[in-house]
Amino acid sequence: MPHPLRSAAFERPHAVPFAGSDSEETAAEAVLRVAVLGSTGSIGRSTLDVIAASNGRFVPFLLAAHRGVEALVEQARACRPRWVVLTDPAAAANLDHGDLPSGTQLAVGPDALDELVRSPEIDRVVSAIVGAAGLRSTWAALEAGKTVALANKETLVMAGPLVTRLAERTGGRIIPVDSEHSAIHQALRSGAAHEVRRIVLTASGGPFRLRPADTLAAATPAEALQHPTWSMGPKITIDSATMMNKALELIEARWLFGVPADKLAVLVHPQSIVHSLVEFVDGSVMAQLSPPDMRLPIQYALSHPDRRDGPARRFDFSQALRLDFEPPDPARFPAVRLGHEAAARGGTCGTVLNAANEEAVRGFLAGELRFTGIADVCARVLDEHPYQADPSLDDVRRLDAWARQEVVKWTRV
Repeated sequence: MPHPLRSAAFERPHAVPFAGSDSEETAAEAVLRVAVLGSTGSIGRSTLDVIAASNGRFVPFLLAAHRGVEALVEQARACRPRWVVLTDPAAAANLDHGDLPSGTQLAVGPDALDELVRSPEIDRVVSAIVGAAGLRSTWAALEAGKTVALANKETLVMAGPLVTRLAERTGGRIIPVDSEHSAIHQALRSGAAHEVRRIVLTASGGPFRLRPADTLAAATPAEALQHPTWSMGPKITIDSATMMNKALELIEARWLFGVPADKLAVLVHPQSIVHSLVEFVDGSVMAQLSPPDMRLPIQYALSHPDRRDGPARRFDFSQALRLDFEPPDPARFPAVRLGHEAAARGGTCGTVLNAANEEAVRGFLAGELRFTGIADVCARVLDEHPYQADPSLDDVRRLDAWARQEVVKWTRV
């Protein structure tokens, strides 16, 4: 039996009814009930834009946030979902049930979210919770055989083999929302798995692409947060500045597309127009191009296997278009090497690298760590961790906690 994620990525899809539709309905006629996990974040807000522009094709069934009470209530009033979930009970205590619209119910805590995402009334789950916290609810959705539009790369970085085996067992499917992996998913429809020579993830290079490497130790959080192309949350923006986002995306691609690490590469493309490329054995290179707008990969993940009109920006081909490409500078971006090494070795390397990076970014933003210290401390934790080739989910959680404690210990000496 082919791996469900790999077959979804590599094989030419045929039209099938969406999950939850009646057998006599076509994919074009079905209405998808969507759960948006992390609805108050940037991906969540863009997802609601896509839903609003769908003319009823997509309907919001559940919206979930951690502690953004005011934003979640505002979204509930605009969208009128069946459920809203606050995973932080302390935040939920500040919510007046009378603030929610009629017909919208409140659930509290991560256990409640896990139970609700398994509901047969939900057709597609958008997993946009940032960081390791997103693994739990994504796991619950896949365990129930759901189709997950995955924006939480940490799920596959931390537990790629476990997640792919789970999806194979339950019939769950993952469609990537990251712009790079969405581009790869689309480009791979041009050929079969055995025809792929190389997958190339593109990177903007962030705010420090041209800054001398020997000055990066003095870079401030304010400077690192000035991304030249994308508007994202602080953690993801810092990852772009270090290019740790590419390190994590290499690991994610390793499991999502079922390819070995030596078939994965990174290329700097400052315009952020070519979102990734696939090179085939005959020398053909297929790329997905679009203006930088996360609503497009979200639309693709919700509509797949069809393409539909949506709110994403379009090119103005009456204007000149320039595309530049260059290899990443290893002195300026040592994180890329860590990603290659972790993708090649597998096992617990992704778990530890991700956890160490999350804690190191927190330390940098808090003024406890220099910018260059992010990659340095991640390398140390990765080198010294008790490696396991085939970890259980409990092992993943234990090493996630261990790596965070190690970073705290080393940054606060």
